[in-house]
Amino acid sequence: MSGVILTPGRVTLAAWAEVYRGAAVTLDEACFAAIARGAAAVTRIAARGEAVYGINTGFGKLASVRIDPLDSARLQRNIVLSHCAGVGESLSPAVTRLMLALKIANIASGASGVRPETVRRLCLMLERDLLPVVPVQGSVGASGDLAPLAHLAAPLIGVGMIRLPDGEQVAADAVLRREGLQPLTLAPKEGLALLNGTQFSTANALAALFDIETVFQSALITGALTTEAAKGSDTPFDARIHALRGHVGQIETAATLRALMAGSSIRASHRNGDPRVQDPYCLRCQPQVMGAVLDLLRHAVGTLARESNGVTDNPLIFPDSDEALSGGNFHAEPVAFSADLAALALCEIGSLAERRIAMLVDPALSGLPAFLTPNPGLNSGLMMPQVTAAALVAENRQRAHPASVDSIPTSANQEDHVSMAAHAAYRLHHMVANAAAIVGIELLTAAQGCEFHGTLRSSAALEAVRRRVRARIARLTEDRYLHTDIAVAVTMVRSRELLEAVRGVPLPALT
Repeated sequence: MSGVILTPGRVTLAAWAEVYRGAAVTLDEACFAAIARGAAAVTRIAARGEAVYGINTGFGKLASVRIDPLDSARLQRNIVLSHCAGVGESLSPAVTRLMLALKIANIASGASGVRPETVRRLCLMLERDLLPVVPVQGSVGASGDLAPLAHLAAPLIGVGMIRLPDGEQVAADAVLRREGLQPLTLAPKEGLALLNGTQFSTANALAALFDIETVFQSALITGALTTEAAKGSDTPFDARIHALRGHVGQIETAATLRALMAGSSIRASHRNGDPRVQDPYCLRCQPQVMGAVLDLLRHAVGTLARESNGVTDNPLIFPDSDEALSGGNFHAEPVAFSADLAALALCEIGSLAERRIAMLVDPALSGLPAFLTPNPGLNSGLMMPQVTAAALVAENRQRAHPASVDSIPTSANQEDHVSMAAHAAYRLHHMVANAAAIVGIELLTAAQGCEFHGTLRSSAALEAVRRRVRARIARLTEDRYLHTDIAVAVTMVRSRELLEAVRGVPLPALT
């Protein structure tokens, strides 16, 4: 994997995806001139003695309290210490790397007034894979992700915990000593600049969307394979149908389903004389449902692409006029809305796949043996995997309640409307895992269903998928321990193995 050069304001989503997946990161050296200008402007602003939020005042509701210049360093240290109030499990290393890279790019614009040496220290931590331990709970997504970002910044001043490359968590001061580094003394504005922003919410939302793309594409493949197992029709995927409606996602999804099934002898076997007139919606309406999902996810991705390149600090520093302008770019409503949209999309991916599973195991609907076992009764076959899929669908529906509507005023009502973006974004990881498990169960079910078609074969693409499944999971002839089979199938979904199997088929992407 090639390295990524961060140029503030110009980082592509593909580059952020590489960072998430472990690529080396380098900050564009050209941006340090702007960083230095921003820091110099803060020094000049502070020297004027006027009240400027975050430079010589308290924070939040305490903004009216003036701070003596002699206490400037203590003020910036205190905001980091006091805001390290997160709870819960720790953020994964992959998302922490992305969060740290997003923070670096954000403050490297020069509009935050952070000194070059502070930015370089953050870059060094990323380069050496010294990742702050960040609790995932404690942000309401306005005034930025204050608590998570405080935990991200704390190791700069020798406080908090650092996760080493081998996974061990060690006190930050001990790690700094081992690395030959001194804790930083934060300059005016730096503590606040490090804490303000949406990088926790944005990192989680982006990471989830990178994973959702894989699950979405895999669900198109398993949906096509289920259509074959049920001897469904490909007529509903005819391009002329979708052109009349005009939705881009629907048109692209139908094209993918047609390509996946092209040349299938299973489909050819029932093209004439089949008494069925129409298939159930879970087969027939795949382009309409998954196409709408695709359009929704693309909207979310567009918002997050802009957010990842924006500046979300407060106040913002404008060196040309030596102004510090207070605003609200830290409010994470765009991220919260995007995460809520992604949650809805995940619900529908899983819900539609579960209906296809249920259709296949029901002999009245599929025409196949009950629960896809050759000897039903003595064997239960794939009865319980469908129940598991239903349970996961229900859980995702519960998690999909829009977080953005749950504003709770904080900070003595100074922050009287908040986005809840942190919760909205972080819950997506659990929802992705659930959706991937549902699609994995469909993969098992569809592959088993095709076993009852004798010598008939599907398309080249879908037969490649079946071969990969059978290379790792044996045909189900009698009941056995299914947990392992499901785990393998889910791994195939999440590892992009199915996408590799159908290489050459156009799979819709989110970008």
